[in-house]
Amino acid sequence: MTNAVKYGIGVVVVVAVGALAYVAQQKGQTKAVEVRTEKIETRDLVASVTASGQIQPRTKVNVSADVTGKIVRLAVKEGDIVKKGQFLLQIDPEQVTAALQRAEAGLASSKAQEAQSRANLLQAQRNYDRQLQIKKQSPELVSVEQVEQLKTQTEVSTALLEAAGFSVTQAVASVRDARQALTRTTIVAPMSGKITRLVVQEGETAIMGTLNKDAATLLTISDMSILETKVKVDETDVARISLGDSAIIQIDAFPDTTFVGRVVEISNSSVAKSGGAATGDQAIDYEVKVQLLNPPIDTRPDFSATAKIVTASRSKVLSIPIIALTVRENEKLPNADTAVTVGRGQPAKEVGKRDVEGVFVVGTDNKVSFRPVKVGIAGERHFEVLDGLKVGETIVAGTYQAIRELKDGAVIRTAKPEDKKPLAPGKKP
Repeated sequence: MTNAVKYGIGVVVVVAVGALAYVAQQKGQTKAVEVRTEKIETRDLVASVTASGQIQPRTKVNVSADVTGKIVRLAVKEGDIVKKGQFLLQIDPEQVTAALQRAEAGLASSKAQEAQSRANLLQAQRNYDRQLQIKKQSPELVSVEQVEQLKTQTEVSTALLEAAGFSVTQAVASVRDARQALTRTTIVAPMSGKITRLVVQEGETAIMGTLNKDAATLLTISDMSILETKVKVDETDVARISLGDSAIIQIDAFPDTTFVGRVVEISNSSVAKSGGAATGDQAIDYEVKVQLLNPPIDTRPDFSATAKIVTASRSKVLSIPIIALTVRENEKLPNADTAVTVGRGQPAKEVGKRDVEGVFVVGTDNKVSFRPVKVGIAGERHFEVLDGLKVGETIVAGTYQAIRELKDGAVIRTAKPEDKKPLAPGKKP
């Protein structure tokens, strides 16, 4: 075999191998990607924020003692309905009564000293006036020194009377304080409501709440006519909530019933999820109060509840499945100036290129093209479409992995629904 023949055979082999590789590459590129598709249509959308919390009365009072003593009479029990001013319990008044008697005795003593000081002043003033008159008529009978002594005595008596008056004022204040302490031994209801917590029994000792407020609490009265659900909303959602937003509340104690509410308060300060102080790298919550408009009669404080707060609603708007919306980073688009920037206003990474969010639209030849869209509110499963799509267009709606790896211009094929196999006898679906 000549060299020319060998050379020709080698060229043919190389060309054949290249052709086979090219064909294999083309087959790989044109392999259809299995996806789910969906036509664009209009829907009613409701955007909401869901959070959990507890039922609490809007107004409640923790009743505590202002004096220390044994509880000698308890007139109520937990669950009772009380009126404002109604007698609740009596703390042993013996020590306070003795203190009042001592204060009253001190007042009487101070008044007696004041009367004595007034009499002494009157006597000193008369002696001074008499000697001063004699001095004027017969200077040789009374010396100057005697007149000065009488004058000094009058001034001392005046000061003593003034001090006695201050003692009387102090004693009056002590009596008033002792009487006030005596009234504190009788505890009455500060407001009308229901006794939702009773932590003491007759015979126990009530302590003052100055140093330990929790330990000093005797009972709690709650106004159960207005109930609220205190929920904690994540910082990413609280900005979408406004005062007056309606809510649907599910109470765990009443699983078959939902209740209507509205947002009445949004806290301005955050609450750390761990219960401590919020830090820069820690996700935080804000407390939102939702008032129940139709609370059940049997509701009790601290019932667990979940509130679904409606933040916005749309009627008959274009929508796409949430899973269909995807992001393509740094893709150069012909109409990049109309694309929606991811992050709502963040600067582009490169000049002429932007991170955009959009969907893959299916063409007549089963090829997909990435199209930027502008979305509005988010419902439970769909986004509102503000711009970029029309009714009747077909888009790729799943799966998540397929959309994530899909390329512009790729060929797709619609996934067939899975066949449901018959269940074996006795099996439940």
